[in-house]
Amino acid sequence: MTSETRTSTAVDSRDPSAALIGDVLTVDRVVPETADATTIGFAIPDARSADYEFAPGQFVTVAVPSAQTGWVARCYSISSAPSQPGVALTVKRTTTGYASNWLCDNVSVGDRLRVLPPSGLFSPRSPEADLLLCAAGSGVTPEMSILRTVLESVTGRIAFFYANRDAESIIFGDELAELGERYGERLVVEHWLEAERGRPTAGDFARWAQAYRDREIFTCGPAPFMQMIRDGAAAAGFDTVRIQTEEYRSLTGDPFEPMAEFTEESLSDAGHVEVNIDDETYQLAWPATHTLVDVMVHSGIDTPYACREGKCGACTCRLAEGEVDLGRTDALEPDDIADGYILGCQAKPASKVIKIEF
Repeated sequence: MTSETRTSTAVDSRDPSAALIGDVLTVDRVVPETADATTIGFAIPDARSADYEFAPGQFVTVAVPSAQTGWVARCYSISSAPSQPGVALTVKRTTTGYASNWLCDNVSVGDRLRVLPPSGLFSPRSPEADLLLCAAGSGVTPEMSILRTVLESVTGRIAFFYANRDAESIIFGDELAELGERYGERLVVEHWLEAERGRPTAGDFARWAQAYRDREIFTCGPAPFMQMIRDGAAAAGFDTVRIQTEEYRSLTGDPFEPMAEFTEESLSDAGHVEVNIDDETYQLAWPATHTLVDVMVHSGIDTPYACREGKCGACTCRLAEGEVDLGRTDALEPDDIADGYILGCQAKPASKVIKIEF
């Protein structure tokens, strides 16, 4: 899979006493990064620490209070490294973005917000990898988590192509300068400022990136920027299969809403699924009315998922035996589907005996 998706959705949930999914976490730090960007940190209770362990590049979903709809749910990339305490995300306000403006204007230390545990696939396989990171604007947030983690390793090196409107727009500018001094040649940062050089072209990027064409690319930002990176990488001779992207899509459902319960009628004609996950094997009844994620969560299994709409890829697994109705497959590439990969939050049984591997 070559893409990762951050998602957002408006949620109408007016009953705060409902048995909602997620955890209510306390804000323990609020740090202004630029005039338009703020880092918000959450303390994680000891009892929930295992569920909030994360890989660099992952995201969390936050329920942002709304007087009109109860709240709106937004997914924000984690900008802190796994070695740092708690979980921190960095939010950049957008002109018409209700949630980003509310968070930047209203959140204070001590506030409590509902959050879903970390999820996502936009993460390097090894913290000691040599990587080429490419970001525009707020796309720096997952890249910063990856950058911090790789530099903490013994040998990993980072080349970072970072585009912004002007110098005042650079999120984490001071920290990047400090890290450059501390790690020397292990960190190379190319700041591209539109106000001084115009928007970068594929040719601009290819000329700069040629020295790093043996590295895997992680890119995050607006779609035109990421396409420019793909085109420039191809021109520079990169293996374009090794380009990981994070994309932005909208949702229509409610990731905090409790999952539908089983009924006697649905269980009466259920199929059977064997699920292999985290070196454990589970034998489960799988009603045709429910997705695989529904079945696993109801069975008390620690299940990877986030959006529940087939868009984030967090619940990707492989169909080893049997048949399923795929449902939506937005987060999968055609080659993924051909190789037997499915989305657990969408798949429903189409045969009586099924085997799934995570």
